[in-house]
Amino acid sequence: MENALIEQIKAALDLGEVQAQVFRDELTLIVPRERILDVLTYLRDRQGFEMLTDETCVDYYPNEPRFGILYQLNSLSRNVRLRVKVMLSEHDPRIPSAVPVYRNANWLEREIYDLFGIVFEGHPDLRRLLLPVDFQGHPLRKEYPVTVEENAFTFNRARIDAQKPYATE
Repeated sequence: MENALIEQIKAALDLGEVQAQVFRDELTLIVPRERILDVLTYLRDRQGFEMLTDETCVDYYPNEPRFGILYQLNSLSRNVRLRVKVMLSEHDPRIPSAVPVYRNANWLEREIYDLFGIVFEGHPDLRRLLLPVDFQGHPLRKEYPVTVEENAFTFNRARIDAQKPYATE
């Protein structure tokens, strides 16, 4: 199935640069950023991948290209899964929004924007989803500083409570 699908995509979209990886019988197509909407539309309309199960991001820091945007597609009629991957540079973390192809990408892309800082061009409502509007940074980037808060137990609760900034009236 993998080779036939790859050849059909290459022929239909004139994509000579599509790469494919197979790991544990799961196919991953690596496509250029400029063609992601063409590939997703073709897979939905011509190959029966009618469901976007998930869209997420991976930070490969310190490697370049740094970010990988992963689209997990599912064909319910054929019972087949497919992963489509786009690699993005740290210096240009922009990609076209998949919302015109899969409507449920809306919230998934907002989450990626909030936590990784990837900009989805053409997104209908690109704003923070999980963090406060005035939050500085993107906490799932690997260079984001890790902070540790000590857990409060019965033996150390008084010391921890004394260090916390509680609201006063």
